[in-house]
Amino acid sequence: MTKSIFTTAIHAGRPEGGPISTPSVPGIELAVSYRAANVDRLHAMLDGEAEGFSYARYGNPTSVALEQALCTLEGAATARVCASGMAAIHVALLLTGLEAHDTLLLAQDSYGATFALVDTLLRRLGVRPVFVDATDRASLAAALAEHRPRALLVEPISNPVLRLCDIAAAARLCNEHGTHLVVDATFATPYLLRPLDLGADIVVHSLSKYIGGHDDVLGGAVLAREEYAADLRSLMILMGGLLDPHAAFLALRGLRTLPLRMREHCRNAARVADWLIEQPGVAAVYYPGLTTHPQHHLAANMLPKGFGGMVGFDLQDGNEVAALRFLDRLRMILPVTTLGGVASQILYPARSSHRSLPAERRRTLGIGDGLLRLSVGIEDADDIIADLAQAFKV
Repeated sequence: MTKSIFTTAIHAGRPEGGPISTPSVPGIELAVSYRAANVDRLHAMLDGEAEGFSYARYGNPTSVALEQALCTLEGAATARVCASGMAAIHVALLLTGLEAHDTLLLAQDSYGATFALVDTLLRRLGVRPVFVDATDRASLAAALAEHRPRALLVEPISNPVLRLCDIAAAARLCNEHGTHLVVDATFATPYLLRPLDLGADIVVHSLSKYIGGHDDVLGGAVLAREEYAADLRSLMILMGGLLDPHAAFLALRGLRTLPLRMREHCRNAARVADWLIEQPGVAAVYYPGLTTHPQHHLAANMLPKGFGGMVGFDLQDGNEVAALRFLDRLRMILPVTTLGGVASQILYPARSSHRSLPAERRRTLGIGDGLLRLSVGIEDADDIIADLAQAFKV
């Protein structure tokens, strides 16, 4: 029986029935090592040839429960949860077999920390990063044909100006060129989009954002097709970045209400975007749900459940001083360096999420000195708008 994502999120990853009784939710398993029935069984588990737990770096019941729930929601065959979203991106890129002298193709408006990872660490290891406008199918096709990259990394909804990458089209192009398609779907979540269903190979999430949802857990996740399962297991064991059991427990608890929260995030963001576009203090609003968004038609087809909870907007006084003063005038919306929580959150990308990008590159990508990124929470929409209104009036 096919279940709604609202039902699936609540029940995915629950413990199976035990011989006497079964907990209704997974517990926090703190053991570092496990005693097997016999030594042969222990060695088989270490080799990945038998199910069970041997050593916490290899996995633990709490992290596995979260991984199983994420696989169910994403339609993935395998998953591993990592210590952070950036750790997940690093693992995902290595999972493609990326090595020295390979080309890595990335969307030109990738998350700032992703840019820093690729442009510093991976470049030093001999990887050749090439940036492309992933919103333009012709440019993407030409770049794939010219560079024959090992992998392509894209975001369905980019951070922070909310441009869209057509994941199904990108998957078809990558398949033609033997390129691994890695999708950072943090902004979309499984509620809005399941990239593996559209042909992607690997999906990444920052669990710290919408999936955790309450600003109390740091983590990431890598999900993939079956053919990546063995390599993903080996990578995680060698890198030693498995998510802590406490964090896994919190992320799984947050996951239970993900669909409910995302529905409200989307509704509120649409209200806020409609309001912002009418304000004289606003020069431009970036939200895929607006008919004025240049990719609104693609958004309506790719994101039928909603357009996400993120809104970008340029202040009419497009300078850093005005932007920072606006943030200081907010009374309820939190000026913090994260997103996706139940509370509305706002930041100044030029000095936070995208501070690692050179100023000229930021401007090329539309990240101007007056741009603010608003993560619309699930408070009453009227209260969110009222806080923005009083900040404009002061």
